[in-house]
Amino acid sequence: MASVFLYHVVGDLTVGKPEMVEFYETETVESAIRAIGESTECGIPVWKRKSHVGMIETSEMRQQRFVGILNSLDIVSFLASTECLEDQDKAIKTSVSHAVVPNASLLKQVDPATRLIDALEMMKQGVRRLLVPKSMVWKGMSKRFSFLYNGKWLKNADASNSNSNNNLTINTNRPSSSSGTSNRNKFCCLSREDVIRFIIGCLGALAPVPLSSISSLGAINPNYTSVEASLLAIEAMRKLPEDPNEVAVVELIPDGQCKIIGEISASRLWKCDYLAAAWALANLSAGQFVTGVEDNAAVRSPPDFAVNSAVDDESTDNGIGSTRLTKFSSRSIGFNPGGSIRMGRSMYRGRSAPLTCKITSSLAAVMAQMLSHRATHVWVIEDDSDDILVGVVGYADILAAVTKQSASATPVNRSEGGFATEFQN
Repeated sequence: MASVFLYHVVGDLTVGKPEMVEFYETETVESAIRAIGESTECGIPVWKRKSHVGMIETSEMRQQRFVGILNSLDIVSFLASTECLEDQDKAIKTSVSHAVVPNASLLKQVDPATRLIDALEMMKQGVRRLLVPKSMVWKGMSKRFSFLYNGKWLKNADASNSNSNNNLTINTNRPSSSSGTSNRNKFCCLSREDVIRFIIGCLGALAPVPLSSISSLGAINPNYTSVEASLLAIEAMRKLPEDPNEVAVVELIPDGQCKIIGEISASRLWKCDYLAAAWALANLSAGQFVTGVEDNAAVRSPPDFAVNSAVDDESTDNGIGSTRLTKFSSRSIGFNPGGSIRMGRSMYRGRSAPLTCKITSSLAAVMAQMLSHRATHVWVIEDDSDDILVGVVGYADILAAVTKQSASATPVNRSEGGFATEFQN
């Protein structure tokens, strides 16, 4: 096992993390859309309110208040219901308790002194968020090593005071002292994306695993979920897996293989126009949803809200936005700067190109792709065929690969230039 996971603890990853602000189930869908735009993994933890304001909670009490994680796809699916489409203004004012899928197992509170390897095991088993107290004074980190900087271990100032290497063994479940009663309810929330960012800064310590192909590491999950492009997009919601939260939109070719043309997922709908996306999900085929209705003249026209859309035109000479009519399009997702949303009648734009990699791609390159695109997964295609889908790589697959014995991985021989090209894709 790589020493980086044994010598580091969860508290190392919380440095600089902001304090978590709880999002309650009584908040509106409109508020949730704004919060999701600023979140990691395209989702936010949803909580029940405390029964008594100011009370000091135990970890069990806090865990019982956790409802689940609400993501962008949950909201679009909720808004795509017949009742919500009939009155969208009312729908976005609805509390998120009607949209979130209850699942208390997605979040777990841990002590800052919990070993990183133990945290990775939790995430491999399905935990998506780790709730870590910010106010605790903890001594779990190895006294021999501190943080990684430029790929090198830095000596801790009090390393000479450590008696022996036996002191590195800690009890991750032991209680930690608190810096003050008034600060006991301050927490930060670590996501799997945060863990991947940490791992990609430790590539040297994990060698040769990062340079090994995802195929040789067994990181490709062949049990992906897909829907044919000719089926209604809403059909994909009935097949949606829990993790990763995605469905591939495919075309069947004569030899029985699947060619990926797009996807329906939380990461693709992140920061999109939720109201228009909901209409498209309910009325278009999966292929039209991801590639654009312009390719099919027979598609039904969108309702009036899309035709009479008011859009700010920032290209005017005086710098003041003007109102102009727009047409419905699902060609590419319309991102809203700063995570803001336009609740006005605007258009949904789908994004046709899914995020893909080859079966020979290195694990490091796949991690870099996911982080640069803020994606929760990457689709895997054949090395010598265009867009022939063979599987998917998600967070759990990456965590399983990096925690394997390093000796079992065989790096793929590649030139420095080839590796750089891989990161640019």
